[in-house]
Amino acid sequence: MDWLTRMNRALDYIEMNLFGEIYLTEVANQACCSSHQFQRMFSFITDVSLAEYIRRRRLSLAAIDLLNSDAKVIDIALKYGYDSPISFARAFQSMHGVNPAMARQEGVSLKAYPRLSFLISIKGAEAMNYRIETKEAFQVFGIERVFQTDGGGEVPTTPGEFWQQCHATGEVEKLAANAGELPVNLSKDLLKVHAVCSYRRTENDTFPYMLCSFKSETSKTDGYIEITIPSHTWAIFPSELFSWDQFNDSIESLYRRFYSEWLPTAGYEKVDGMEFEVYGGRDSLHYVELWFAVRKAS
Repeated sequence: MDWLTRMNRALDYIEMNLFGEIYLTEVANQACCSSHQFQRMFSFITDVSLAEYIRRRRLSLAAIDLLNSDAKVIDIALKYGYDSPISFARAFQSMHGVNPAMARQEGVSLKAYPRLSFLISIKGAEAMNYRIETKEAFQVFGIERVFQTDGGGEVPTTPGEFWQQCHATGEVEKLAANAGELPVNLSKDLLKVHAVCSYRRTENDTFPYMLCSFKSETSKTDGYIEITIPSHTWAIFPSELFSWDQFNDSIESLYRRFYSEWLPTAGYEKVDGMEFEVYGGRDSLHYVELWFAVRKAS
């Protein structure tokens, strides 16, 4: 089953369950990936979170129900998963600009968000640099945190906040000092601290994230978590050189182009989880390489 078929099958599941409970793990199962991976793909491709898409679809259909039926507002609220007419009215007002009662008045302007479909589209001719490398198993060590996919839980709630916290406490600098020499098979342009994501199974709707260093004979690993990354084929996407104030735009562009341009057409599929953010620099500028574990599509 190809990538597009899997993604559209996930959207089919969402559409069939807009009147009931939508389990994010089942959405991801339809696409043959983890919940975290699907939600990342979805947001990078569509520029909207999966939760927001579901909310918009439900409120679009709720508006149609208000226009075309005499059902009570509370019944429509319950139909689309709202516990009370107050929470429903608040969400409806936020999206449509009017409350549910006003939606039944003639001439009132409402919004509609149609069902999405994934398909191949022809985009610009800008080249996308990448390389495919098969690497033997290797080890990394570092500081781990498990995050909720929806951004909830304890502070920090995102990997970005985790980085900021570890910089503020000096943990990033301490990890860099304990990294030792880089393994001989890696570029000497690389920095000492990187990040790896989704390298092990955690509870539903969570994912592990580690600030890590590559382990070598001179590394000091006491007090850190050590993990072995098994042998994989990696699709590696390097950024252009940038200054740190351009970091967010550079890395988001790489992720978006990987998911929306390369993955649907490359003849490879992403191995569930397992992503590296590998950082380097030269000439007072910086770059990032995104490593995605992949296999040839069946």
